[in-house]
Amino acid sequence: MANGTAFYRKYRPQGFDEILGQEHIVDVLKEAAKGGNITHAYLFFGSRGTGKTSVARILAREIGCEPEDLYEIDAASNRGIDDARELREGVKSLPFKSSRKVYIIDEVHMLTKEAFNALLKTLEEPPQHVIFILATTEVGKIPDTIVSRCQTFTFKKPTQTLLKQSVLHIAKEEGYELGPSAADLIAVLGDGSFRDTQGVLQLVLSAAKSKKIDREFVEKITSAPPAILVNDLVSAVAEKDLEKALGTVRKAVETNVDFTLFLKLVLEKVRLVLLMRFDSETKKSIKEEFSEDDVEFLEELSGKKGENVNSALLSELLTAYTKTSFAYIKQLPLELALIKILEKEKTP
Repeated sequence: MANGTAFYRKYRPQGFDEILGQEHIVDVLKEAAKGGNITHAYLFFGSRGTGKTSVARILAREIGCEPEDLYEIDAASNRGIDDARELREGVKSLPFKSSRKVYIIDEVHMLTKEAFNALLKTLEEPPQHVIFILATTEVGKIPDTIVSRCQTFTFKKPTQTLLKQSVLHIAKEEGYELGPSAADLIAVLGDGSFRDTQGVLQLVLSAAKSKKIDREFVEKITSAPPAILVNDLVSAVAEKDLEKALGTVRKAVETNVDFTLFLKLVLEKVRLVLLMRFDSETKKSIKEEFSEDDVEFLEELSGKKGENVNSALLSELLTAYTKTSFAYIKQLPLELALIKILEKEKTP
């Protein structure tokens, strides 16, 4: 059932071969585990939902650590000096069943200065039977003295293609048929996180009455900006119609859309128009991923009609996108970008 166990738990990778997009890490750890070349401390750094905890658990399992000897600590709620001292005492005891004890410390950057100092003493003279795996989203907040004593791995954000593949796989496993465009939108909404993407998918599937799901349904359930608004804005730019462009922005405001997401979807469409103009392979892949209407729309703009949809526009939209989340009036950066690029077109 889509509304049962959380998808990020149900579909959590159970082996190195199931980890997606982190081959540069998996290959090294797999060989280290196979050859017994395990270091006493690892530091996993990456944004949320990239697989840090999953890889840590798999590594522990691969080196023979039984569940009784695996300890997972949330540094956000166990961050003080007393917690660190308790950890120092705990590592002295021998494992119950395994040759090694593994401590996974999540969000390690949340530890206090005193707790880091206590942890440092343990890392300086670690017992032979203990392995630490530290995980963080903010490596800059971890003291250099800690980092220098760990083997560090940087987890990459999954690409939209990988997220889309994951979405389609899980939907199929759950007995649903997800349209390519619907899967693409869910991947965008996941914002570079497997966990967040799976959460969006579970929300959509739990609300579905039909086993076939299209993009419009995903837009409705997630309150994502309608594709027609996105296309209308891109069309207005192509037509050099500032009034129409600003009118579309106003409609987006009236429908209470997430403006950062709205601009992200506009960026995606403009980027695809440019790629289709210069890369024949992009045309082939788009036909597999988008609806016929969308393909026709993009093909038309990649020709002479869309000559105003260019790299200068994309550059201005990128600038607006970076400013949107900080703007007091969320639509203002986009409005300024449109005025700048379209007013310039009117200048003789």
